[in-house]
Amino acid sequence: MPLKIYLSGEIHTDWRERIIAGAEGLDVSFDSPVTDHAASDDCGVAILGAESDKFWHDHKGAKLNAIRTRRGIEAADVVVVRFGEKYKQWNAAFDAGYAAALGKSLIVLHGADHQHALKEVDAAALAVAETPEQVVQILTYVLTGALPG
Repeated sequence: MPLKIYLSGEIHTDWRERIIAGAEGLDVSFDSPVTDHAASDDCGVAILGAESDKFWHDHKGAKLNAIRTRRGIEAADVVVVRFGEKYKQWNAAFDAGYAAALGKSLIVLHGADHQHALKEVDAAALAVAETPEQVVQILTYVLTGALPG
């Protein structure tokens, strides 16, 4: 049975693709939120009807996205949460907290410039990586016991 990995967080870089490509050959499966920004933002109104108030527009979308996110995190063995450089990812912080509350194995991925801001999130994680390649090395080690090299 493959190790189920949920890839949460920023959607503006290729970090997911790098992890998936690097993990080729490992007994893993991946899931993630919808990474099409427009689809994610507009799913609620596209399915449930238009809203004139932006708050309710976003509220509908957030609730529909939460169905997918909760399912993915709950089904995962490992949750990887990426915090990017450009945007504040409040949803990523929420996903990390949810995964930690469920007792999921949590890997946090961010650059050194986020160390102070994410110190509480990092403290809940079992590993804090700076690159997608380090995440792949963690997964390889967990599944095979092999060190990089």
